[in-house]
Amino acid sequence: MLLAMGKKQHSKDRMFITKTEWDTEWGGAKSKELSTPFNFKHLPFYCCALTFTPFEDAVYTRDGSVFELMQIMPYIKKYGKHLVTGVPLKQADLIPLTFHKNSEGWSSLLLALK
Repeated sequence: MLLAMGKKQHSKDRMFITKTEWDTEWGGAKSKELSTPFNFKHLPFYCCALTFTPFEDAVYTRDGSVFELMQIMPYIKKYGKHLVTGVPLKQADLIPLTFHKNSEGWSSLLLALK
């Protein structure tokens, strides 16, 4: 029995993975359907960004995030950071927000600036 001996005997022994191998065998190719793994929905403007529930006594920050006052205060005392952006946040940075709902069910926001 003769064994094949020649210079192409180990032609498949590489120390690298080709692009095709990466895409097909090693999970490199991503499905376009999985590009957004969650069905992302924007938070309604009448809901708190911390509890995701409609607020009663609302405050907002300069970047436009709206929070329930009674929910964000303990968070600020404990962490001292903005929940959404992660930048430092103080109580003085919160601006009161007056929320009004008219007779047709449409809502409008009125800012109560200091």
